[in-house]
Amino acid sequence: MDARRKAVVLLSGGLDSATTLAIARGEGYEPYALTFRYGQRHAIEVEAARRVAGALGALRHVVTDIDLRVFGASALTADIPVPKDRPASQRARGIPITYVPARNTIFLSFALAWAEVLGARDIFIGVNALDYSGYPDCRPEYLEAYQRMADLATKAGVEGRQRLSVHAPLLNMTKRQIIRRGLELGVDYSLTISCYDPGLDSEACGRCDACQLRLQGFAQAGIGDPARYADALAGKGK
Repeated sequence: MDARRKAVVLLSGGLDSATTLAIARGEGYEPYALTFRYGQRHAIEVEAARRVAGALGALRHVVTDIDLRVFGASALTADIPVPKDRPASQRARGIPITYVPARNTIFLSFALAWAEVLGARDIFIGVNALDYSGYPDCRPEYLEAYQRMADLATKAGVEGRQRLSVHAPLLNMTKRQIIRRGLELGVDYSLTISCYDPGLDSEACGRCDACQLRLQGFAQAGIGDPARYADALAGKGK
């Protein structure tokens, strides 16, 4: 395949990134999946990413280590309780404690480096600006700024050999729309996990912001969530 059709896809093992990988493949790209073990408390997502990468035909899947626990300041990387059972009105206000400082900037920088090595001109990221948790690095203006920076950041770019595009195909989609699109593309959502605070047996809590947004999306799509929950009725919309 032409090198211009290679794409680096950021893959967390969650619903959004799995759908993004399926979209990249469906658009004819040769996907190279990139996953991070960054000190997150929900590290079970790395195994989910392996399952998704295999099922969706990633040409190569790289899992790399960054320890963001050295900075902390997030419920995902420090000994801070993950918020549970927050109503939608509360989730819509402010930036939650599950925000990991500069995470997407760090992830995209690694993707940019790998893309330059591969000769790829495309990076896919599953950020969403509608049904999301208020993170600043999921906004359109953030992606636009990163795109401008990426144009200046690489040797290949400066020499005119590479014009990189950052794709965020889910940016303006609701969770319901994302799920519907993923199902059309053959995504098996039972392979994914979105939970911020899963149990030792890998069951999703059903109560954190990520679980609530996911469950809401499946409910609005009129489909049961195939993920395993601590409360077995949660995924059935009960």
